[in-house]
Amino acid sequence: MSSLFIHFIALIIIIMILIMVSQKLRIAYPIVLVVGGLIVSMIPGLPMFHIRPELIFMIFLPPLLYEAAWYTSWKDFWRWRRVITSFAFLGVLITSLIVAVVSSMLIPGFSLALGFLLGGIVSPPDAVSASSILKTVKVPKRVTAIVEGESLLNDASSLIVFRFALIAVETGHFIIHEAAFNFIFVIVMGILTGIVVGMLYFIIHKWLPTNTDIDIILTLSTPYVIYIIAEAFHFSGVLAVVSGGLFLSSKRHLFLNHSSRLRGSNVWSTFGFILNGIVFILIGLQLPVIIQQLGNISLSAAVGYGTVITFVLISSRILCAFGAAAFTRFISRYITTADPNPGWKGPLLFAWSGMRGVVSLASALAVPLYLSNGLPFPQRNLILFITFVVILLTLVIQGLTLPVLIKWLKMEDPDQHLSEDDQNDFVRKQLSQRSLTFLNTYYRQETENNLKLHQMYEYLQNCSDRRNNCSDRRNFSDSEQQIYVTAYQNLLQEQRICLEELNALETIDDEIIRKYHDLVDVEEEKLLIQYQH
Repeated sequence: MSSLFIHFIALIIIIMILIMVSQKLRIAYPIVLVVGGLIVSMIPGLPMFHIRPELIFMIFLPPLLYEAAWYTSWKDFWRWRRVITSFAFLGVLITSLIVAVVSSMLIPGFSLALGFLLGGIVSPPDAVSASSILKTVKVPKRVTAIVEGESLLNDASSLIVFRFALIAVETGHFIIHEAAFNFIFVIVMGILTGIVVGMLYFIIHKWLPTNTDIDIILTLSTPYVIYIIAEAFHFSGVLAVVSGGLFLSSKRHLFLNHSSRLRGSNVWSTFGFILNGIVFILIGLQLPVIIQQLGNISLSAAVGYGTVITFVLISSRILCAFGAAAFTRFISRYITTADPNPGWKGPLLFAWSGMRGVVSLASALAVPLYLSNGLPFPQRNLILFITFVVILLTLVIQGLTLPVLIKWLKMEDPDQHLSEDDQNDFVRKQLSQRSLTFLNTYYRQETENNLKLHQMYEYLQNCSDRRNNCSDRRNFSDSEQQIYVTAYQNLLQEQRICLEELNALETIDDEIIRKYHDLVDVEEEKLLIQYQH
């Protein structure tokens, strides 16, 4: 036990060093972590790290999906819902079928069922890799929104494909209409489960006497509880976590106080950061174990198969992206679409953002060692090795060239109606005007008689971007301080209402609104700390 703990601490230190190296080299940290883990795994004398797939699915996947859903812009998600859902479900199915056909023709002894299983494993792109790269360069907001939205759903569809493909390999037959019905049933029930459990957590937060610490612990337990309940009924745990996260995120200002939101955000940021670091370095550390399990298949042949499947995946995604763009141009003649003419730059950039990651590796590891009849699962070791090659090649090739592609395309953002500075100015002025109206309506007499309220009224009139908090309380009586604190808290709540109304505008980014929500929370925290007795 003590040696395991030492290895874990050493792993955390290595992760931090590699992430600092990635920042120095200006390379997305998932790439550096995978390559770094690969190099570390080759050091003689080091123990081999064996990943148990149930740990990935149970420990890592729920919180990572929940965090991604929590910070997803529902406004952008809904705007691009058709593109997101088509790639997350139809795109995964098409990719899986193409991989199934190619692998069954390419690899000796590979059946269509095994190919479909491999396709379900390697079809879902990894969001963390793409997002970490897209944040380092300027890209149209729609590309980031679609990539992140797709990643919330495609893990679920790929895992469902994986589940049905396993049944086909086990039984030797595949009934298409039953699979289609079960596919839809698992999706719908997974979404409903997430919303129902999310509602229960909403009630607990809202109506029970929780404090900040309890709120944070409850939010940490939420994704695990949602995932466990959904999987217990054989629904999609991934979609349950995503739907529950989106629901609770949209209601966060109704059941979490300002302190819980501020501290919880910091806790989740650190928690998600270390989880992502661990899973990506573990991918690299798996190489010795995977090679050891190849058996009588030559390494060169296995690398060749993996390279071909990687090329097939990249090509399939490009074809799907341009096919979707062509279909959008056609269908926009008959229905309203978010963008009737996507062009070619956006689809190409989106297609090249399809790096694979931890869900693919966990799915490959989850392939059972033996069939139900006791025979070894066919081609299991080769499937695992091909998955590793796909992850490594897509991360390195696409990950390293994605920034170059972005700079070469020089895409303008068609959705950027206002610059970020203009959006900030607009939101700040709206908040100031709303605050002045609020004070004039509810605190006119107090504003005239209370010096601090009067100071706040004056800087609001000037549309100042910084609030003038006076730290010297000696000239104010307790009653004046109480009036000021009460008025300011009510004013901040009015500003939150204003921000929710502004968030409905298409010209204002959700990120801007989140930033000002955080600023309002910080102001309330400062107010209570300054005037607490």
